[in-house]
Amino acid sequence: MSGTGPIIGKLEPALHLVATPIGAARDITLRALDILASADVLAAEDTRTLRHLMEIHGIAVNGRPLIACHDHNEGQVSPRILAALREGKSVAYASEAGTPLVSDPGFQLARAVLSEGLTLRAAPGPSAVLAALTVAGLPSDRFLFAGFPPASGGARQSFLEGIARVTATVILYESPKRIHRLLDELGNHLEETRPMVLCRELTKRFEETLRGSLADLRDSLAGRELRGELVVLIDRAPDQAAGEADLDAALRRALRDHRVKEAAAMVAEALNLPRRDVYQRALRLSEE
Repeated sequence: MSGTGPIIGKLEPALHLVATPIGAARDITLRALDILASADVLAAEDTRTLRHLMEIHGIAVNGRPLIACHDHNEGQVSPRILAALREGKSVAYASEAGTPLVSDPGFQLARAVLSEGLTLRAAPGPSAVLAALTVAGLPSDRFLFAGFPPASGGARQSFLEGIARVTATVILYESPKRIHRLLDELGNHLEETRPMVLCRELTKRFEETLRGSLADLRDSLAGRELRGELVVLIDRAPDQAAGEADLDAALRRALRDHRVKEAAAMVAEALNLPRRDVYQRALRLSEE
């Protein structure tokens, strides 16, 4: 490819949301290259990353405006981009990696464009969510992308409790610093046998995919320090293995000889139910 990049006709005046590679630079689409080569204005979550990507593919900035638009300034720079669109200019907006708006900036800007009756276009391409789903081996006919779990507190626990009941494959992003804590906490809401997958560094040199039950993943990662981008996938919630009457009967038997916590742990394991749910039920029964 020459240093001038691809050549196409005049690009439609619109905000073009451009998906960029999550690792391998060659994963960019031909259409994305066309848009980056011909847009009147370039905007990016990280302008240095976009410059580098364009250099790899032989596309010059050629004096065009290059605007940084990220989580910390999206509200402030959006008016400048909207002004360019009102003037009939084309604007390309790219995430640092992956698809804009998907756990990445761009939502405020996209909403502002639509609220003013301006044109919004998507140039689809790389996405860690879809890449993980395709290699996971979990059901892909229905899935929920839930993003990053809340960092702490009651919001995090409510979040985990909610996803445990979803009857679709759940896809999360998580920090390597919090992955061990996440797996531990999921044990309070999921069955230990629930199938899960952890994808690390998708499309990059050290790509790794780990598959197994919640217990398998927790055991295999114990004491291991992970690095890189992580995607966690959780199989859909199974049909309830035991009815409420069965659960209560098992707990009453266990509570005769054991403390609440011990009884709940025994019954949760025996009936393949989430520890937290069984413990809460055991507390209620012990108070009756």
